[in-house]
Amino acid sequence: MLVSWATRIAEAPQTDLEFWKTLLPVAVAHTIGHVAATVSMSKVAVSFTHIIKSGEPAFSVLVSRLMLGETFPLPVYLSLLPIIGGCALSAVTELNFNFTGFMGAMVSNLAFVFRNIFSKSGMKGKSVGGMNYYACLSMLSLLILTPFAIAVEGPQLWAVGWQKAVSQIGPNFVWWVVAQSVFYHLYNQVSYMSLNEISPLTFSIGNTMKRISVIVASIIIFQTPLQPINALGAAIAISGTFLYSQAKK
Repeated sequence: MLVSWATRIAEAPQTDLEFWKTLLPVAVAHTIGHVAATVSMSKVAVSFTHIIKSGEPAFSVLVSRLMLGETFPLPVYLSLLPIIGGCALSAVTELNFNFTGFMGAMVSNLAFVFRNIFSKSGMKGKSVGGMNYYACLSMLSLLILTPFAIAVEGPQLWAVGWQKAVSQIGPNFVWWVVAQSVFYHLYNQVSYMSLNEISPLTFSIGNTMKRISVIVASIIIFQTPLQPINALGAAIAISGTFLYSQAKK
């Protein structure tokens, strides 16, 4: 995004100290959410992490009810039943179940719900909306995560020696990190751009199809063993997520 702003591909946002103060809790929740999701995917199948993460609407309703006092129509609460039931069915029958991986996905859900709640007060006009808002959020999240990354993994690097650690990383690791960074940024950029061009219904359908694509692709690529009951649980949970997005409107 710094390159995009410097070359005027995207207009740089006009921010002040108050904006960054408001953005701080959003960035903290954003950081926790992504770290927890990454921990989850390091312990369990990628498909299982995304099945559990499809339960985020249930956390959203619960937190909004307890913290903000929001109430929702009956169809919204009813749509949570297939989400919770589908996630539970998949968790119980998961062949590679790991409690750390399961809790990582659950913490990620909770953190992203808090991120969404905090971000409501973080948007300041169109100049810091959409793509630019996410860019500022990512940059602040990087600053928050860096000292923790050094504190947690720094001693390990120091023990084996910096030069040896760098030599063990290799070009393949660098390539995967760069590729992941580019595609993840483009994914978010396209999402924010799409919101301005298509209806909420179309967007929610696309978002549901995205989750299905990720789960199916990860099962194929990583050859994850899957029982029919797992597939049924995933289908129920994802269907519930779509019903929730429609009932919420």
